[in-house]
Amino acid sequence: MVKIVWTELSIADLKEIFDFIAEDSNRYATITSNTIYQRVQPIMDNPFIGRIVPEFNQRLIRELIVGNYRIIYRIKSDTRVDILRIYHTSRLLKGETLK
Repeated sequence: MVKIVWTELSIADLKEIFDFIAEDSNRYATITSNTIYQRVQPIMDNPFIGRIVPEFNQRLIRELIVGNYRIIYRIKSDTRVDILRIYHTSRLLKGETLK
């Protein structure tokens, strides 16, 4: 089982998503945030569950899709995975985005 570490950027992304959706519906913002958080949990048992991010084509940078969001993560070691970003699928993903 690996430890999941949410980076500062991923936490900020999740908060931004929540705040944006909450402008219309607190309930839906909570549901969306919880869904994203729950989708990450299976990574603990299988870090390779996500697909390789096509823009980077690196074995250890992967993603899970939740609705309109991409959860980008990096497998750091056998015991750690970092959640790098939560990105809307309509946005262009660039290398500097993950830093």
